[in-house]
Amino acid sequence: MINILKKLLDFIYENKCYFCSSTKENTIFCSKCYDSVEFFSDKPFKKIDGIEVYAVTYYKDVTQKLIRAIKYHNKKDLAFYQAKLMFEYWKTLDISSENFLVMPVPMFFSKARKRKYNHMDLVCEEFCKLSGYNYDMKSLIRNRETAPQYKLSSKERAKNLKNAFSLTKKDLQQPILLIDDISTTGTTIKEILKIFEEKGISNVTALVTAVPECPSNYVY
Repeated sequence: MINILKKLLDFIYENKCYFCSSTKENTIFCSKCYDSVEFFSDKPFKKIDGIEVYAVTYYKDVTQKLIRAIKYHNKKDLAFYQAKLMFEYWKTLDISSENFLVMPVPMFFSKARKRKYNHMDLVCEEFCKLSGYNYDMKSLIRNRETAPQYKLSSKERAKNLKNAFSLTKKDLQQPILLIDDISTTGTTIKEILKIFEEKGISNVTALVTAVPECPSNYVY
């Protein structure tokens, strides 16, 4: 009965693509918009303290709208598609066959409570459904509220994130795949890697959905 009602509602209120408003496929992310995302090569986008960082694509057009929709506009259903893009790219890498423990960059608990969800937790969970990997959303925590990084200079970013993260345990499954939505200078990843290193965790790879088209002040 519930399925019949859902189909009836879908028929009456056709799902339209969030990105182009097309109703042809009755989906929130049509194949034309999905296929418009161009993946980077299967090489690390950069290295931070020797750790390889991979990026799926640029933060523009459909990808920018996708990330902002999930992060700021409560479009939680789109988390699956962000995870799908990340996983489709991830499968092109030689290392994807290893059994990773997936950990998202954490959000401070008060912000997550105010928003009523953590967008990267949603993406992480969907990514692990696709990959079959285990995930850990509790061991890596953000100790305090931090200012938005995009508003800050390089020195301010480092100061903003100093001692902002910690691990609640050190005996974690390795290798670890650290995931995030956007990386601009790499400061967030760099700060988290310091915490891993202090706990003797060295087998880490990072994967982000997007990077700016004109990156500046990368931390290598």
